[in-house]
Amino acid sequence: MKKKTLMMFVAVSVLLSSCVVSKKKFEIAEAGRLAALYSRDSLYELLGISRYDCALFNDRVNALMTDTALLKGSIRNYQSLLASGQNENQKLSANLQDRERTIAELQRMIAQQNQKVKDLLSSVKDALLGFSSDELTVREEGGKVYVAMSDKLLFESGKAIVNEQGRAALGKLAGVLNRQTDIDVYIEGHTDNVPIKTAVFQDNWDLSVIRATSVVRILTETYGVNPLQIQPCGRGEYKPVDVNTTPEGKARNRRTEIIMAPRLDKLFKMLEESGQ
Repeated sequence: MKKKTLMMFVAVSVLLSSCVVSKKKFEIAEAGRLAALYSRDSLYELLGISRYDCALFNDRVNALMTDTALLKGSIRNYQSLLASGQNENQKLSANLQDRERTIAELQRMIAQQNQKVKDLLSSVKDALLGFSSDELTVREEGGKVYVAMSDKLLFESGKAIVNEQGRAALGKLAGVLNRQTDIDVYIEGHTDNVPIKTAVFQDNWDLSVIRATSVVRILTETYGVNPLQIQPCGRGEYKPVDVNTTPEGKARNRRTEIIMAPRLDKLFKMLEESGQ
């Protein structure tokens, strides 16, 4: 009986002891669970703050990316404008160089023309050296050489037939013209204001024109000057070089002018091309 009682006590003790141990484990486990829940809530709280900060950060990043894209676009536009400006600058520089070359060429051609006029003037003066100033004068004006021959040297009063002295003067001048194939020659007849009306000439217009063509025929038919170089015209009394109120003035106005002008075809062509 005692033995059986003892065994039951031992069993109860073991059971109670087991219950005590299980309770402690439970308490420890429960504390762990609560700590885990607290840690989880804290972690969730921390994660919630991080998500908010991350959203703000993402917004800032997106804003920066947008600004960067705009800046890249501005840079591309600037680079495009810069490249366009460089191309325009290169074009302007090339045009400037072309114009400078054109100007230099024009200056060279003008210098050549001026030298031609000087040489022509010198040649004409040398050829007509033996004539007096009341018979003829030689001058340079506006890039042209003018030889003014008095009617006394060339014609009898009221007539248009060139006399022997006039032929001799024209022959000397023709020697110069025949060596100047790149000049144009204009023959202008001039009179004073004294009216003339004959069976041959209706007025001073007629007289001036016929005298001019008479000189042209001597130069071309007698001395072989190229007809394509010469243009005759009559000015009558309408382009005087002196007054018509004195005998001396009238004598100066009665003249035939031979005007020699170097051809400017090349110069005019370059001017037209440079203006395009």
